[in-house]
Amino acid sequence: MSLNPAQQAAVETLSGPLLVLAGAGTGKTRVVTYRIARLMKSGIRPGRILAVTFTNKAAKEMQQRISELLRLPDQGEKPETSTFHSLCVKILRKHIHHLGYPNRFAIYDRGDQESLARQVLKEIRVSSAAMKPGDLLSQISSWKSAALGPEEAAEKGWSAKDHLAALAYRQYQKALKTLGAVDFDDLLLKTEELFREHPQVLREEAGRFDHLLIDEYQDTNGSQYRIVRGLALPHRNICVVGDDDQSIYAWRGAEVTHILNFRKDWPDAKVVRLESNYRSTKQIIDWANRIIVFNKHRHDKQLRATANGEPPRILQCKDGEAEAKTVIEQLKTRLRETKRQPRDFAILFRTNEQPRAFEMELRQAKIPYVLVGGQSFFDRKEVRDILSYLKVLSRPQDEVSLLRIMNTPPRGLGATSIQKVTETALVQKKNLWNAVTDPEILNLVPQKSRDAFEKFSALIIQQRKILRQNFSAEAVGNFIHAIAYQQEIERNYTQPEERTARWESVGEIVNAVAAYTQEELRPTLEGFLDQTSLAGPDFTSENKSELRKNAVMLMTLHAAKGLEFKEVYMVGMEEGTLPHHRSVGSDDILAVDEERRLCYVGITRAQLRLTLTFALARRKWGKMRPTVPSRFLYEVTGQSENPNYAKAVAQIPPHEKEKERPRS
Repeated sequence: MSLNPAQQAAVETLSGPLLVLAGAGTGKTRVVTYRIARLMKSGIRPGRILAVTFTNKAAKEMQQRISELLRLPDQGEKPETSTFHSLCVKILRKHIHHLGYPNRFAIYDRGDQESLARQVLKEIRVSSAAMKPGDLLSQISSWKSAALGPEEAAEKGWSAKDHLAALAYRQYQKALKTLGAVDFDDLLLKTEELFREHPQVLREEAGRFDHLLIDEYQDTNGSQYRIVRGLALPHRNICVVGDDDQSIYAWRGAEVTHILNFRKDWPDAKVVRLESNYRSTKQIIDWANRIIVFNKHRHDKQLRATANGEPPRILQCKDGEAEAKTVIEQLKTRLRETKRQPRDFAILFRTNEQPRAFEMELRQAKIPYVLVGGQSFFDRKEVRDILSYLKVLSRPQDEVSLLRIMNTPPRGLGATSIQKVTETALVQKKNLWNAVTDPEILNLVPQKSRDAFEKFSALIIQQRKILRQNFSAEAVGNFIHAIAYQQEIERNYTQPEERTARWESVGEIVNAVAAYTQEELRPTLEGFLDQTSLAGPDFTSENKSELRKNAVMLMTLHAAKGLEFKEVYMVGMEEGTLPHHRSVGSDDILAVDEERRLCYVGITRAQLRLTLTFALARRKWGKMRPTVPSRFLYEVTGQSENPNYAKAVAQIPPHEKEKERPRS
């Protein structure tokens, strides 16, 4: 099977707990897919195998590779490959009624959440100056990532603002339940709650599988860890694949301890280390090995590469502007003197503020580039409008979506009439949709508004029937024309280019419906909405093709994980930037370790050429201020005895310093 001995060992270990430590560029995806194929060849039914990863793209790629490897028929039984969140949606759709939610619950996206948060803050009389909806949602998400409910959050809060947020959190959760909705974080929390409070549900779900495979295990948070453990305990056939040296998502709840303590959780586990790197040159891998050894809390392993290349470089620049000019000038020269294309180059940075100067220089040099991670497809008004319509067609009780579309496009429903109906619904304790279709309540508004409400509800009822009978791209396209949405775009945007772009975004939804109905045996409106709720930024062909464009890639180090480029520029290598000032001043003694792992991830994105740059000074609020070179520059070059290294490390809080030297 053209696997090296370590890969072969991982593929051939078919039972019991298995930890595969897969270093950067060591062929992890190949091992995962071959192992699943090997299980099926050994007689395990495909449907009894569950493989879980973190992105839809990874799950689809895994499924595709397995099908190609075993030449599986399109309609035959396949292993269940999914993300954590899509797995939880399937479980909740069957069992969430045990928790008092409807099985046809709505999944609120960021926009829906902000509308609800704004409403909750208004109800508890908190002004936007005291707490913004976005800030509240960030705090709630942080609590949910730590598996803290409103009561636990209130107990842990130590400031007045924390207690205020905890109160809003309680109201927010109550409102979600009343509306029959969950948010993205709830998908994990409610599944965990189901397993904890209803053991029969856990037994039923665990009984569906004989083998579990978890990819990117270093990125699991507490809820994901407990869900996986619950599903695996009956048969103990659990294989986890990951790399503790690439654990860079603590800020969203990931706990590196899960992969570090795997042997404690499963004492009989076999450990396989994949250490042969097939991506980068020996010189680049030497730098990666040299820096990561400064982290004490890690599995002992060392990457090995066979290909030789040029030594990585460090560029010192006068200031931030000079850094951008130098990098783009060198990149321009490389394009001219080599056969490389713009897509072969990446500029990686730690913070979202850094790319501005590089964008300006790239524009002046007329070099095509893409800033990865710009506005999400789902944040566009027209996309949110159409998806809100589809959510209402699926479930008219979705009040957040209903309020968004009621007068979009304008249909003669004034704010006063909508407010009157909404307030009456609250007083009578009715759902908003029931109020909109109640003749007695509609008698409270002027005849013109009443006619508009009746016409609107008739449209929803008619289209709901059509799409529930035949969910297809054609039916969705007809619906978009029925609501006259193209006129809404023409009304809001005067520039022809923007009108075209906005209308094409609407067309992209129809394309997505076509792709979904082609893949599903029994396509439904609800199934499509579940898919879009879980898809994230890789939903549209536009975003999928972003990384395929022949352009220089500008992206954060976090966004670059999993990618590779022939030439990489890592910029802003200064104390306070990388490592970030939040980690340098953090009470968490492992915060700088995570920044070092982030640096390691950046280094291992480079295949053939690596350049690290730093500026001696940067402009802050109009004034030039001196910088300190990142301690990581001294570590990668083996100069940790350099006095300047001591100067950099001096900025770490006292309890951090003892960890900054590798063990002998």
